Amino acid sequence: MSDNFREVIYGPVFSWRLGRSLGVDPICAEGKICSFDCVYCSLGRTAMKTVDRRTFVPAKTVERALGEALKSVKADVITFSGTGEPTLAKNLGELIEVAKESSDLPVAVLTNSSLQFRKDARKELAKADIVKGKLDAQNDELLKRINRPHEKISFSEIIAGLKKFRKEFTGRFAIEVMFVPENKDFSGEIAEIVETIEPDEVQINTPLRPSPATPLTREELEKVEKSFRGLNCRSVYKARIPARRYLKVLGAEKIRRLKRVD
Repeated sequence: MSDNFREVIYGPVFSWRLGRSLGVDPICAEGKICSFDCVYCSLGRTAMKTVDRRTFVPAKTVERALGEALKSVKADVITFSGTGEPTLAKNLGELIEVAKESSDLPVAVLTNSSLQFRKDARKELAKADIVKGKLDAQNDELLKRINRPHEKISFSEIIAGLKKFRKEFTGRFAIEVMFVPENKDFSGEIAEIVETIEPDEVQINTPLRPSPATPLTREELEKVEKSFRGLNCRSVYKARIPARRYLKVLGAEKIRRLKRVD
């Protein structure tokens, strides 16, 4: 495996969820490697659809790249995302530890939640300070239409994994729901399921970046948002850059208090 990964670190980029996000790509592939092939993905079609975890980027490479990047950039958070599903990286936990040793910035992971039913994936994700999961459907049929998962992934396993992770994780846990024309009429059913998971935050999104899918209008998304009343929601059309204090590693209980006033 070559140790010459030029794009392991990217950004900082603006994130409506996290502010200035310095990205770490634990997959770093020429084509997308993912357990999903979502109809709205800005990276296009999945080149390799898999559920097999392996090491893509050595920890030493991330350590060196982060060390160089942090000398010259300012960021609010270090975020694991990139050219595929982060939990496919078998050494994700080690990479998160490297990020924490390299900086006092909070560490976030953006995951599609497909592997959270696995104990090893949950254990490694739990090393992060912030985890953003995903739920775009309310059953297997819609999951296959929107997320086009690997054949070994089922809707019931995704929900079970999300609930287990919620109980185990002491950091800040958000669930994103990406709305496109295919699922906008099922917002009520999706909201009912999200409520049973009890995330700290629900992020109502639609693909505003270049995407193969058509985004919902502001009016359509506002209608969808009504289904999530009573939950702590943020919507992409109403987003503001979060305060720095909101992202600092302050301990689980204080983070939970902050979520009520953000």
